[in-house]
Amino acid sequence: MVSTPDTTPTLPPRIAVIFPGQGSQVVGMTAELAELYPEIQDTFAEASEALGEDLWAICQNEEKLNQTQYTQPALLTASIAIWRILQDKLDKAPHYLAGHSLGEYSALCASGVISLKDAVQLVHKRGQLMQEAVADIDTAMAAVLGLEDQRVETLCEQATEHVEGAVVGAANFNSPGQVVVSGNAVGVSAVIDKVQNTGKKAIPLKVSVPSHCALMQPASNALAEALAAIKFEQPTIPVIQNRHAQVETNIQDIKKALTEQLSEPVLWSKTMQELADKHINILIECGSGNVLSNLAKRQANPIASYPVDKPARMEKLMEVLS
Repeated sequence: MVSTPDTTPTLPPRIAVIFPGQGSQVVGMTAELAELYPEIQDTFAEASEALGEDLWAICQNEEKLNQTQYTQPALLTASIAIWRILQDKLDKAPHYLAGHSLGEYSALCASGVISLKDAVQLVHKRGQLMQEAVADIDTAMAAVLGLEDQRVETLCEQATEHVEGAVVGAANFNSPGQVVVSGNAVGVSAVIDKVQNTGKKAIPLKVSVPSHCALMQPASNALAEALAAIKFEQPTIPVIQNRHAQVETNIQDIKKALTEQLSEPVLWSKTMQELADKHINILIECGSGNVLSNLAKRQANPIASYPVDKPARMEKLMEVLS
């Protein structure tokens, strides 16, 4: 039997680079890449000088790495270090960038909107503001699995209305059937009970602050002041922002979206759909771990996603692109 060669046309790559957020940090992140690429240590040195903290040392210290004000600049630095490696390896710039929560700052830095120096100082401040906003409040977050987005929102509304003192809302729409809720402990506990009554799962998350909920409003107001003092440039690559899952081009609109993002939900499923609608067929996860690549598999229109935080993963991407 004579075999017929495969003549299926291969679509040219349309690439988006996505940047992970808080929760993707691991002790020793980027250490393997640092053995091969001087960009890693160079970037960490640059960011550490800007912050006045040894971010590389912080990445080796689990207790300090998991403190929000250090987690955020450490993750951003890791993402930008890997981004600098990618820039040398890609034939041309990606079509789009996007970042999950904190990762949005990495995306804007990669697009030239904000310098690395300003970015690490800003997210360090952001982490401090988030901690201060809930310093005297017992808070929580939980991942709700198996329920539609609207159903989770309804359960949050019911908890807020009927449980005394409850503050809770949908924080991250990560993928169909996965929504993270955020608020005070009373509110999140009430939602967990309601979810379990439906027969579905709600898993408490280990976090130090409840991101993207009404409790972050004081931090959002203070962040707006910090953003006003920083010079932003026009993006060199379009960035799809979390607030409305769309590209903002006006500098004031970019800053406004960042400000509101702190107390409003991350529309990640909608962001992924937007990339699918723009015919993106390859995602590169630029940062620590593969959280976003795993989420990409669960979207309504999945896009192949490749993490590049280790040499073997970087090599795999290069094989795919070649």
